[in-house]
Amino acid sequence: MERKILLTECPDSKGLIAQITNICYKHQLNIIRNTEYVDPVSGRFYMRTELEGVFNDATLLFDLDRALPQGSERSLVSQRAKRVVVLVTKEAHCLGDILIKVFDGSLALEIAAVVGNYPELEQLAARFDLPYHHVCHKGLSRTEHEAALLEVIKPYQPEYLVLAKFMRILTPAFVAQFPEKIINIHHSFLPAFIGANPYQQAFERGVKIIGATAHFVNDHLDEGPIIQQMVAPVDHNFSADDMARAGRDVEKAALSKALQLVVEDRVFVHGNKTVIL
Repeated sequence: MERKILLTECPDSKGLIAQITNICYKHQLNIIRNTEYVDPVSGRFYMRTELEGVFNDATLLFDLDRALPQGSERSLVSQRAKRVVVLVTKEAHCLGDILIKVFDGSLALEIAAVVGNYPELEQLAARFDLPYHHVCHKGLSRTEHEAALLEVIKPYQPEYLVLAKFMRILTPAFVAQFPEKIINIHHSFLPAFIGANPYQQAFERGVKIIGATAHFVNDHLDEGPIIQQMVAPVDHNFSADDMARAGRDVEKAALSKALQLVVEDRVFVHGNKTVIL
């Protein structure tokens, strides 16, 4: 017996849940869990179905294609660890949190490699027996540096790139290599305080909460589809440095939760929004 997840996105119409579940029944598949949502603005229907049984993927998908309306997207995915490459700069907290969760089995990732534009985190990666590639950006144009990154990353054939405090702005040409496959943690509750020094911006604004946002990367700085956001309270006693220290816990928690949602195939991307089931 296998377990797989059926992901369906299509224009909403009457009877979709019955149609899909009846096809699963026809294939003698047991439904373990089913979650659905209809976006009232776009009229899009989303459904995530956990299935167990003996699968004939091609026949199941063929039957679904015959039943679903035009403009539908569907996929059948196995429940397994997702292969990633993690990009870092100097800060260790997000990478360290991911490594520990992968080590103890609470996060189903296969980390193929860690790539950094500084050498500081090589020792941390080595403690978990992971290859570390130092791809220095100094003296290189952004295009040249990204070409060097791609040369290192591509042989690993990652399903996702994880920017664990990789403090470099990626060009549209680089992002296009991994559409909706680059996950970033931004140290702010977006859309507030976009760009550099968000904790200083927050301090100057006198905020009462700080936050972090995990999102997919697109061509617009810190404006990609949001996967997860978390916050923590602060007050007038907090300096900008105090906020940054408190923010590190929020950042690593938000990134790990976002990765958990992605590896469990709970995230649908439509335009610049996500639906989480």
